[in-house]
Amino acid sequence: MSSNIPLFPLNAILVPGLVLPLHIFEPRYRLMIQELMEIPEEEKREFGIVAVRDGHDISLSGINALHPVGTSTILREVNAHEDGRYDIVSTGSRRFRITSLDSSSPLLRADVEWLPEPEIIPTEKLTLLTQETLQEFSAYRSALSGEFSSDVSMFEELPTDPTIVSYLLTAAILLPTAERQKLLAAEDTESRLALIRTVLKRETGLITHFGALPAVDLLANNVSLN
Repeated sequence: MSSNIPLFPLNAILVPGLVLPLHIFEPRYRLMIQELMEIPEEEKREFGIVAVRDGHDISLSGINALHPVGTSTILREVNAHEDGRYDIVSTGSRRFRITSLDSSSPLLRADVEWLPEPEIIPTEKLTLLTQETLQEFSAYRSALSGEFSSDVSMFEELPTDPTIVSYLLTAAILLPTAERQKLLAAEDTESRLALIRTVLKRETGLITHFGALPAVDLLANNVSLN
């Protein structure tokens, strides 16, 4: 199934379920918000968030400046300012792959194919993988905060649904855009969790060895999965 949607390129990656506040000031995106607000059904007020490749300019490289997989987001709240700016809140919805880009007008639009979210079949293997990934994330957070020897448990704060865990951790780990993009584009939840577990082991080892990374509260400020 394919669709044509407006695009909002960012130097960041959105995952399904993430709450995304944006300040809209450019005329082309003001127009986008106005058009979306004219759609009666909220769930159809959808636009695409896609990451720009490091060092690339869309005006020069076109579609090659964008990572191929993005996430649509649903417009939930709009606060209009008198000067035409908007403060909005949207929620990440579903992943897509860009098949073609229309840059003939200031507002980019793209033909996209929606990526399936394979149904989760509960298995002992998947449950174990989810638990191990959460354990690795707990160790990672401890390393970031400098508590290398402490037993910090995050299980009371994090969900246990494998898909939600996979997307939450994709958003939470401090990674370059290109590497986070690989997690977003993973074929299914199990593949994503396996990649995340490997990344967490690597990052925790590096932090512990070098002992120098800022302590960041990874679960604060808009990392909210519904």
